[in-house]
Amino acid sequence: MTKVLIVDDSVFSQKIAANLIKKYMGDVELSFANDGEEGIELYEKLKPDFVITDLLMPKLSGQELIRRIKAHDKFAEIIVISADVQKNIREEVEAYNILSFLNKPLQDEKAQLICNLMREKIHG
Repeated sequence: MTKVLIVDDSVFSQKIAANLIKKYMGDVELSFANDGEEGIELYEKLKPDFVITDLLMPKLSGQELIRRIKAHDKFAEIIVISADVQKNIREEVEAYNILSFLNKPLQDEKAQLICNLMREKIHG
C-alpha cells in the first residue's frame, strides 16, 4: 500500500487532495499534517512513500519542510501544490529535486497527473 503524507494548513485542501488521490490511486494510506512542524514529525514517524505539501503554512514553511526532509532523505518524493507561484520560490523549491510543482487549486486533471507520477515511481 502506498503511503502519502499531505501537509497543508487548510483542512479543506487536505480533504480535496485526499478525495482526488483516493479516486485515482485506489489502495492508498493517507496521513495529514496541519503545518510544516507536524509534517516533519509525521514524516520521520511514518516514512511515507510520498509527501504532498503546500508552501504557505504557519510554524514552518513548505520550503523549510522540503529542505529538512531532503537533508534527512535526499530520495524523498515530494510534490508541491501551492498558490505561491512566484518564479524565485518555484526555482528554489525545484532545486531540491522535487517530483512536481502544481498550482492550486487541485482538481481532477492535476490529481490524475500526481497519481500517474506516483505509480510511475512505485512501479518503475
